[in-house]
Amino acid sequence: QVQLVESGGGLVQPGGSLRLSCAASGRFFSISNMGWYRQAPGKQRDLVATITRSKSTVYADSVKGRFTVSRDNAKNTVYLQMNSLKPEDTAVYYCNAHILRTILDSNDYWGQGTQVTVSS
Repeated sequence: QVQLVESGGGLVQPGGSLRLSCAASGRFFSISNMGWYRQAPGKQRDLVATITRSKSTVYADSVKGRFTVSRDNAKNTVYLQMNSLKPEDTAVYYCNAHILRTILDSNDYWGQGTQVTVSS
């Protein structure tokens, strides 16, 4: 069974930093794209950042220059470094990964979500 386990959320003051981690575990062949999404109360889940296996990245305009996504392929882990946090960054952050369980069988998997609250 494939699982994504997130860590690193919490409460931080405006202007502060947090680092989220998400590790994939279980039996699978490979992981292609990984990324982070977020969902604020009463809003839809939106893309924050994605990273390919070759480490090409895409960011939402709202986080460009403040957030950095990275991954360690050997550890099957994706990270999100969040700097200069703003109250509008408050949301539940979800890790996402496109995982090939076999060479012919792939699916999108989601983490359980981690709360990030930016408040003074």
